[in-house]
Amino acid sequence: MRTLPIALAALAIPAAAAASPGSDAQAYLDRIKALDGTIHSVIVTNPDAPAEADAAAKARLPLGGRTVLVKDNIETREWATTAGSLALKDNFTKRDAPLIARLRKDGGVVLGKTNLSEWANMRSSHSTSGWSGVGGLTRNPHATDRTACGSSSGSGAAVAANFSWAAIGTETDGSVTCPSSVNGIVGLKPTVGLVSRTGVVPISHSQDTPGPMARSVYDAALLLNAISGTDPADPATADADAHKTDFTAGLSTYSLKGVRIGVMRKQIGNDKRVAALFQQAMDNLKAAGAVLVDIDYDMPDDSHASGFDEMTVLLYELREDLGKYLTSSPADIPIRSLADAIAFNKAHADKEMPWFGQDLFEKAEETTDKAAYETARANDVRITGPEGIDKLLADNKVAFLVAPTVGPAWTIDLVNGGNYNGSIGIGTLPAVSGYPHLTVPMGAVKGLPVGLSFVGAKWSDHKLLEAGAAYERVRTAVLPEPTFAPWKADPDS
Repeated sequence: MRTLPIALAALAIPAAAAASPGSDAQAYLDRIKALDGTIHSVIVTNPDAPAEADAAAKARLPLGGRTVLVKDNIETREWATTAGSLALKDNFTKRDAPLIARLRKDGGVVLGKTNLSEWANMRSSHSTSGWSGVGGLTRNPHATDRTACGSSSGSGAAVAANFSWAAIGTETDGSVTCPSSVNGIVGLKPTVGLVSRTGVVPISHSQDTPGPMARSVYDAALLLNAISGTDPADPATADADAHKTDFTAGLSTYSLKGVRIGVMRKQIGNDKRVAALFQQAMDNLKAAGAVLVDIDYDMPDDSHASGFDEMTVLLYELREDLGKYLTSSPADIPIRSLADAIAFNKAHADKEMPWFGQDLFEKAEETTDKAAYETARANDVRITGPEGIDKLLADNKVAFLVAPTVGPAWTIDLVNGGNYNGSIGIGTLPAVSGYPHLTVPMGAVKGLPVGLSFVGAKWSDHKLLEAGAAYERVRTAVLPEPTFAPWKADPDS
């Protein structure tokens, strides 16, 4: 086990309630100032947060002045929304995304904005997660020479570093769940359409969704209460209010006794240490009364030959959706289309492309075949939804599916890009289908956190949160504390 160094412990936020939400907010600001120079997770902070927190508490609002950091591809009225790109450094829209307006209405306080993988990691196939032209490189607080994953890198690292009560990330495929897993926190990729995407710099209207990131399932659920709901400007959310509930209800009492859980054995991957950690989690679930059902399943291959073609969908929608967002921005920005962004990067290559290029941007600009796109999207939905998650749940008579989320954080390599182990996890299924995906810490491999994924049917967000909370209560693995130092072998971890 890794314990918090004495110097860092002095800056810890007290476990008990602070004298006021304002003093709690100030303590977070002080901690960011003292420690974020090591991990670069936060781009800008709100000096008025303490006063805003006290006002929210006085008004007896549901979140009571709790502080939230927001990924910098989500509009907030105070600051520019950059998606990490210098091309959007002046994107001062002076408006809150609807999900942020909901957050404030419920008494949440925007503490600041977090760094991310530039353009949500959709610019280059050789990118390094957590790097952006605006914010530099975000590092993992558990091991500063290792990745914070992406694209919600700053949100994941900041919550793990105890820089805020919670954070909001966004996901298209893995961008909430991977940073949550490798930073040792809880992350929920909700059902697409439960949380509005209006005011969020997009990749894909089919797969994009904001989601809560926190240090407990309860806190993630409480944040989801605030940010979820129907938005007339986002047609995907038409049914959100019908599925909105108190997501915290029953979390402390939900029982796994007799609950059938599908164990995705082939998606445990080829890392024996992760497999051992996963087995410990399965033993915990079984001890809690769950019925484990082994499932033999091969993940879809992203290729035309298999009928599954996620990349074609993302490339086509990136060009279309990003263009619409850039055109609609009221700010004085130098780009209004994907083609403009490509040209900007070329003109500012020394600052925007010192480590990797923009091959995905260039491919997206050329992906214009609407018929091919529509065929790919229809096939993707069928393969991952009705013939994927839905079929797995029905055929095996299970409530949800579990697997490791991803492996432990890999070493940062700006020259060669990420070293992601794709043999682990089932995140693509819920990402492409739009179904919910919850990751909960299940321990660590030599001090490096690893998460446990819970995946369910469309709109089963509350059920996944109940299951995740039940697992938290019976988890026997020891969770590591951030060290704010490079990784070092620890024989006791």
